[in-house]
Amino acid sequence: MKIFLFFGIIFSFIACNKSHSESTIEKKSKSMETNSNKLDTITLGAGCFWCVEAVFQRLNGIHSVQSGYCNGNTAKPSYEDVCTGTTGYAEVCQLTYDPTVVGFEEILEVFFKTHDPTTLNKQGADVGTQYRSGIFYHTEAQRLTAEKILKEITVEKIYANPIVTEIKQVTNYYKAEDYHQNYYNENSNQSYCSFVITPKLEKFEKIFKSKMKSK
Repeated sequence: MKIFLFFGIIFSFIACNKSHSESTIEKKSKSMETNSNKLDTITLGAGCFWCVEAVFQRLNGIHSVQSGYCNGNTAKPSYEDVCTGTTGYAEVCQLTYDPTVVGFEEILEVFFKTHDPTTLNKQGADVGTQYRSGIFYHTEAQRLTAEKILKEITVEKIYANPIVTEIKQVTNYYKAEDYHQNYYNENSNQSYCSFVITPKLEKFEKIFKSKMKSK
């Protein structure tokens, strides 16, 4: 009788532990799902995507940055296709970010202060429709916020010339070739990186020092 009672207690203990373990796993799974659901996505064009990527990789609250092409009129464009300026695609970076850490308005502040939104289809020596300034929104809330910010900086005459940044919904998007990803971090000594991106990052770090990720 005692033996059966002993095994009964053991089996009860194992079952209880198994149930507790499954409950813990479920809670962790739900927690991970919740954290994932907190991330938002926005797609931005501000000239060469190498520059945009390098800047936003350093902004606190940004979860990931991917270089790509959006809002064009052909399927599966290559970099060479986009460089012709005839595909309609813009070089962009698609950001996923935690809105509890960095707000969408803060992202737009960095966006407007790290490129020239007044030059049509041009950033520095990079010329073509693929280099146009654009906020390609994913939600109606993003559209409304972007339009509000654009109106405010236009009224305040932050820039001497008219702002030509387009605000459009993302209609299609393709990830750029692998060699474009994490470009500056892997090619910082390359001439374009040294003469164009490094000075841009120095300016970014000076203006947004408090908003940067810890090194």
